[in-house]
Amino acid sequence: MPVCILLLLVALPLGGETEWRTAREDYAWSFPEDHWARDGYKTEWWYFTGHLEAETGERFGYQFTIFRVGLVGDRPEIASSWTAKDLVMGHVALSLLPDPTGRTAATTGEGKNGGRHRFSEVVYRASALLGGFGTYPDSLIAWCRPPAGTEGDWRLTWNGTGFDFEMKDDGRGFEFALTTRPIKPMVFQGPDGFSRKSHGTTSASQYYSFTRMATEGTLKVDGRTFPVTGNSWMDKEFGSNQLGEQQVGWDWFSLQLDDGREVMLYLLRDKNEQIDYASGTLVDASGETRYLTRDEFDLSASGTWTSPDGITYPSGWRLLLPTADIVCDIEPELADQENRSSIVPTMRYWEGAVRVTDTAGQGLGQGYVELTGYGDSSRPAL
Repeated sequence: MPVCILLLLVALPLGGETEWRTAREDYAWSFPEDHWARDGYKTEWWYFTGHLEAETGERFGYQFTIFRVGLVGDRPEIASSWTAKDLVMGHVALSLLPDPTGRTAATTGEGKNGGRHRFSEVVYRASALLGGFGTYPDSLIAWCRPPAGTEGDWRLTWNGTGFDFEMKDDGRGFEFALTTRPIKPMVFQGPDGFSRKSHGTTSASQYYSFTRMATEGTLKVDGRTFPVTGNSWMDKEFGSNQLGEQQVGWDWFSLQLDDGREVMLYLLRDKNEQIDYASGTLVDASGETRYLTRDEFDLSASGTWTSPDGITYPSGWRLLLPTADIVCDIEPELADQENRSSIVPTMRYWEGAVRVTDTAGQGLGQGYVELTGYGDSSRPAL
């Protein structure tokens, strides 16, 4: 999630004395101010995924996510500019996608810096010289230092109608600077942006999305520079209690269909790997939303993929959504789009570009899928 990318996958002591604010059904939204950080909540993230194409035909999938992780409610009363009440965490991934002939974009074989799927990450205290969060109406929303050995900053800014963001990781051989513009209006995920994550009232987040954003910019991989254009999806979530105690992870889908509609689905799993709660949103071509209950759709895995560490994920799905006349297959563009942390070695999750087709294999759209909580040691820690 992005279904809550609740990926505060780092088990941290998050200030036991702090009384964190929780998501509410009557939250008073205020835009554009709510695009900036919302103090008082334990977790918050700005999440972008998208499909990009170069003029020369190379195709890419990308993820750019900034998290705010609350440590304590108020900044410690210590006479030092290095004190912090939040962490800033960044996750960025780039998938070099095959073209219809099977040729991989921008590289052949595995490539010197990680091959077809590359993952970069940082975690810093929100403090001087390391990272932090801007204040409305300044254009800066969030920033942080890049990985060690790389110059510059990772930055997320508001451009007046959409978002601009940039990152660089010299060690993994890629960077990009992208600007986005909404094609369709912002939508709430859940009535008035209150997104339930269980049958009770306590597990929830405040959640909204831009489900289709025109995107352009520059991408560089292994020394080659590509002007790129494409479409992106943006999620913003904040809250303090998104998962129930019995829940171990989720499968989240964001689909952009060629007929102008978008579908968001999330399924939360319990300790027995059964679906504990599920919901979704259907956005029509005009931007109107309809919220989906669990009994309105069926999503079944058609295969699996096992990571180098032995974690088995579902891979490929069939979606049946009869009330919207949707029957489609969802297939990964690459089997291995697993993000493997080097900062937190037990942290693994699958985040990848997918294609949407009819049952005969004809293209219907594109999207992104996130799979968390698979494997014995990969449960998200909140």
